[in-house]
Amino acid sequence: MYFQVHGQQGADVETILLSSGLGGSGSYWAPQIADLAEHFRVVTYDHRGTGRTGGEVPEQGGISAMVDDVLQIADALKLTRFHFMGHALGGLIGLELALRQPDMLGKLLLINAWSKADPHSGRCFDTRISLLENSGVEAFVKAQPLFLYPAVWMSEHTERMAADEAHGIAHFQGKTNVLRRIAALRAFDIDDRLGAIDTETWVTATKDDLLVPYTRSVRLADGLPNAKLLLADFGAHAVNITEATRFNKDMLAFLLQEKAAIKTETERHDIAT
Repeated sequence: MYFQVHGQQGADVETILLSSGLGGSGSYWAPQIADLAEHFRVVTYDHRGTGRTGGEVPEQGGISAMVDDVLQIADALKLTRFHFMGHALGGLIGLELALRQPDMLGKLLLINAWSKADPHSGRCFDTRISLLENSGVEAFVKAQPLFLYPAVWMSEHTERMAADEAHGIAHFQGKTNVLRRIAALRAFDIDDRLGAIDTETWVTATKDDLLVPYTRSVRLADGLPNAKLLLADFGAHAVNITEATRFNKDMLAFLLQEKAAIKTETERHDIAT
């Protein structure tokens, strides 16, 4: 497993491990590294089958196998306890980790994640699979930003879109790996086990997420015994990139216990409706 360590060091420094979504790259978290590094030891990694880790995603094992990879990193760094932040698929890894190794987790942060895949998300995945199988890698990669970013943001970042597309094609993780990773996140279903996760959890989502309906995050917050929900009107699926300043402020408020910036239990229900 390829991982990088950023920020503060020392025996008394808390660690936060960041896990990205379907793309699997640790570089996804670039907008968060500097702010987190002021307070924490920050660990990013490339998922198995992606980036500098490479290799092949196991045919069996699903999200549980991805948790094994996280535990391998924790063992290499001699971590007995750490915070965990996951985006989409990374959030599923965090939820499974909370079920398997609750004593290892400090706080859990979930971004546009779910306890059970929504039928609409399934339609989106079907579309992406069809592009990959019938139109090829270039079409698959070119369509990816449509599921991640707001239209105006993409229009204002055309150079980045072009650079990301070229990089995505040149470093494509492979058809087999993509299909197995999609299968893993579609098969994930802990909806009836949320009550068993007592980890202090921050659930955040955006109402304009094209890929994952924000109601999936509402379900997480309602089902998890110790969760707070923060909903934003805009920012889309990759809100930690498109609205990094706002996101980082709320993220640190939760991690550093600045409770004034965290929505209360009552406000959570008001926002959800």
